[in-house]
Amino acid sequence: MDDSFDVLEEKVRKAAELVKRLRTENRALEEDLGRARSRLDAAEKRLAGLEKQADVSHDHGKQLDELGRQLKAFKHERDEVRGRIAKLVEVLETLE
Repeated sequence: MDDSFDVLEEKVRKAAELVKRLRTENRALEEDLGRARSRLDAAEKRLAGLEKQADVSHDHGKQLDELGRQLKAFKHERDEVRGRIAKLVEVLETLE
């Protein structure tokens, strides 16, 4: 009977040690989880900021494209006006 009781005591002691160890591991895992969540939150905020910047950059790209088209149109118009002025100058020179 003493042997059975000794075996039971040893099993209870081992179970108690296991519970202690598991609780310690659980606390460590919860701390790791908390740190991981904080890092995830920070990463999500950075991602949101980068996405906003990308949207702004995309809008700026569209604006630059439009300004480029307008500049090209203005240059073409300027060349046409120069040609017409050159023709008028020729006409005026023939009047003298």
